[in-house]
Amino acid sequence: MVEWENQKFNIEDLIIYSSLGICRIIDICEQTYNGITKNFYVIQPVEDKNLTIHNPVDNDKVVMLGMINRDDALKILDSFKEKGFRWIEKGHDRTKEYTEIVKTGNRKEISRIVNTLMRKKFEADWNGRKIGDLDRRLLNSTQNILFKELAISLNTSFEAIFETTTRYIQVKQ
Repeated sequence: MVEWENQKFNIEDLIIYSSLGICRIIDICEQTYNGITKNFYVIQPVEDKNLTIHNPVDNDKVVMLGMINRDDALKILDSFKEKGFRWIEKGHDRTKEYTEIVKTGNRKEISRIVNTLMRKKFEADWNGRKIGDLDRRLLNSTQNILFKELAISLNTSFEAIFETTTRYIQVKQ
């Protein structure tokens, strides 16, 4: 194992990388750009082996988070039994606020947003309508990343997480 100053992750660690979702650290190396040498994580999305990202170890502009543990994953999954985040009527304001929360990487808050958007989607489906495009895109992207992380942490599948959360939400509707 290579140790660098400010390093939070190791080679082979799975992480959540910004909006790309679950990635693996495939290397940690020194690189020089414009005469400045820095330590870099070499990151690869688990679902796209053709994409490689080089991110400075000391970069605080991009959210890089370690995977949650089993206990935290169970708590997050269980949170879908409760109501989600408060609904903001104005779509633009809702998208802005929810997106800012997602950017923090706080899984508990992200799960509340996914919970809320799933409830609104089920309600719309039940009434023969659709949720707005911005809500749908935010739900799909956040749900995809969160549910895959929960699946990995709980050694199960995305589908099993989706079915469980759907059951919890529909019981409460």
